Amino acid sequence: MNPLNWPVRMHIASVGVSKFCFLFSLAFCGFLLLLIPALQPPTRQVDLPQPRPQVRPAKSGPSHHARVPAVSVHAGETDSATERNGSSAGQGGSIENEVTRTDNHNPKSGTDFKRGDPPGRQVAGRSDSKPRDPLELRDIFIAVKTTRKYHKSRLELLIKTWISQAKEQTYIFTDGEDKELRMRTGVNIINTNCSAAHTRQALCCKMSVEYDKFIESQKKWFCHVDDDNYVILPSLLQLLSSYHHSQDVYLGRPSLDHPIEAAERVKSDGSVSVKFWFATGGAGFCISRGLALKMSPWASLGNFISTAEKIRLPDDCTIGYIIEALLEVTLTHTHLFHSHLENLQKLPSDTVLEQVTLSYGGFENRRNVVSIVGGLPLAEDHTRFKTVHCLLYADTDWCPKLKPHHKN
Repeated sequence: MNPLNWPVRMHIASVGVSKFCFLFSLAFCGFLLLLIPALQPPTRQVDLPQPRPQVRPAKSGPSHHARVPAVSVHAGETDSATERNGSSAGQGGSIENEVTRTDNHNPKSGTDFKRGDPPGRQVAGRSDSKPRDPLELRDIFIAVKTTRKYHKSRLELLIKTWISQAKEQTYIFTDGEDKELRMRTGVNIINTNCSAAHTRQALCCKMSVEYDKFIESQKKWFCHVDDDNYVILPSLLQLLSSYHHSQDVYLGRPSLDHPIEAAERVKSDGSVSVKFWFATGGAGFCISRGLALKMSPWASLGNFISTAEKIRLPDDCTIGYIIEALLEVTLTHTHLFHSHLENLQKLPSDTVLEQVTLSYGGFENRRNVVSIVGGLPLAEDHTRFKTVHCLLYADTDWCPKLKPHHKN
């Protein structure tokens, strides 16, 4: 054998041994991995906690359906009934839709389902349902929209009547300073510095300030009314107590019998049509805090004005657009809110004090007022607000002694 070939053969042999050792190591490691589970001690079986069974309360006869509102209100107030919006915000879990059905006409409740009412929409009325959110007046932010020229002819009447019972909860949004009125009455007057003109831009400017002030207040409910509305505070408390402020609740009365259609400007060269319901500001409307917070991207810090410009509609329509079209929350229709646009004389006189808001006709229709038996002479009370107030708050110093009204 040639001695020169030994180094080559030795190198080949060493390479072969190395490969063999490597393969043997892999096989041995695989064998150990297979043995590990078998060498471990058996695991003890642990009893997992079982879910607690749901216990339903046993029915107790007719009294199971009779529920007492957990809110204390003034005398003469009736139980409220509502159809509720089941969507919730921040409550951890779904809330079932609770619908209280009423007859086609219920004058006691102020609900009168006419041909113009939208089928399948949520309609708020009154019933013996248990309130979801026991409220006090201090939980409600009541915004009154007015203008400087109506401070004497309209606003002073409200301050003398229902605002006197809710001074701390009522905020008057106007467009001009009135230090004399503020000092004399002690009411919350907020100068929005918006235009005094009755234009879309001016109205939206005031609503934008209203929204921001409500969010700052930390109150549970935002209710907007005009300077020709009388707010029956016990009825308002009763209605709102049927809901929870963290739910998505939009309460009001449409002035139309169909959804409004608006052109939503998407780009400078085009637009799309959008349909939605809105509650007319002339009758008043209420929004829960949970829903109001969701409106923030389109309503807070001046965004309300730019949102209104997008659809070129007034303030109450823009509220409906944000809630129904953008947030997809349904307006809950209620016939307990009233504006000067409707025939107020048709409201049964024995249900007047059970409504939430009332109104009256302007100079062009001064006879459009609620019908109440007795009370102050029409010459002294052409709006009927003083008579309503004296029937609700008989101990008011300027009220004559009135007999409780009744239907003839």
